[in-house]
Amino acid sequence: MTELLLINITGPDKPGLTSKITAILSGYKIPVLDIGQAVIHNHLSMGMLVEIPKESASSPVLKDLLFCAHMLGIQITFTPISDGDYDQWVHEQGKPRYLLSLLARKITAEQLERVTSIIAAHELNIDTINRLSGRIPLENNVTGHTKACVEFSLRGTLQQENRFREAMLAITDTLGIDIAFQEDTIFRRNRRLIVFDMDSTLITSEVIDELALEAGAGIEVAAITEQAMRGEIDFCGSLQRRVSLLKGLDEHLLETVAQRLQLTEGAEALFHNLHNLGFKTAIISGGFTYFGHYLQKKLNIDYVYANTLEIEEGRLTGKVIGQIVDGKRKAELLELIAKKENIRLEQTIAVGDGANDLPMLGKAGLGIAFRAKPIVRESAKQAISTLGLDAILYLLGFRDRDDLSLNPDTLPQSV
Repeated sequence: MTELLLINITGPDKPGLTSKITAILSGYKIPVLDIGQAVIHNHLSMGMLVEIPKESASSPVLKDLLFCAHMLGIQITFTPISDGDYDQWVHEQGKPRYLLSLLARKITAEQLERVTSIIAAHELNIDTINRLSGRIPLENNVTGHTKACVEFSLRGTLQQENRFREAMLAITDTLGIDIAFQEDTIFRRNRRLIVFDMDSTLITSEVIDELALEAGAGIEVAAITEQAMRGEIDFCGSLQRRVSLLKGLDEHLLETVAQRLQLTEGAEALFHNLHNLGFKTAIISGGFTYFGHYLQKKLNIDYVYANTLEIEEGRLTGKVIGQIVDGKRKAELLELIAKKENIRLEQTIAVGDGANDLPMLGKAGLGIAFRAKPIVRESAKQAISTLGLDAILYLLGFRDRDDLSLNPDTLPQSV
């Protein structure tokens, strides 16, 4: 007969602590059924579920553990676990698991309280909490340019996922946070293709609005653009209306506009990491190929699909050549690239901000509304509005310490 015992160890972390504790258990040939450890600010918290022969419960094994803990300057406690509690724990291993990422410039207790209250209200258990972002020096903690991410591993059966997501979305604006919620599957760390909208996603502006300024039609075009992005008017029709207002624009002004485009925060760091991790990347845009190819060279992007402006005798004709890349076409192109690269749709990521991005976001394994219009944020499963594009790495499980753009020595060496 055996007795199940939960051993909890807390105290200052130090090298060799775990080996000394397990050496005692090893000497008595004690089976370890479960083990977990976390270190916060050099303070250790460890738990082990062990199986001890009943006749040994008061034997030297416990005394040796207590003496070892005393010598190490740590605290150790023992809690008996009933067979019924153990059986329940075993049966729970088949329950669905989820990952919730809390992203902000700075994490506060209020944010954690509101998020965990919603988790509890929907009867999900928190198994682990991990900080994915790096350690922030105190002098940099007030600049507003920091980024923070805490990831919760959740377990349980979510009965009303739509209400859960609505509750989380309702607190994001008031608390200045983003919350990403996804099922914990094998594909979470096995993504291979990421596609981006261009305007107001990879770059901070809408190119057609910039071209309209050069053509003297800025106000009229910007109004149509805003309506299209909100999903209030048909994208194809709105594009044709806007492009017609560019008729006669000198093609040399395309380069002028390209030179003043600003990359979105975090874009360069994101692409550096994606390429070094073996991702395929693409622009799928309702914008224009001229600017897509400009960004392709700048960020080393694999594919570009966008609309082509017709140019005759050095001037824009006010027309688009070929099939317009609208919402439906974006989703088709995502699937086309995935098939060409022999990548499952579950392994794809799509990022966009406008209503015409929704079909693409819905088809991808991970669809992310980035600094998006309200209708897009409400419809997409994931949304990032608080941080830059490199926050996408957190949703893939990467930590700041994995950042290959900051740690060139960790890059794979050529053979």
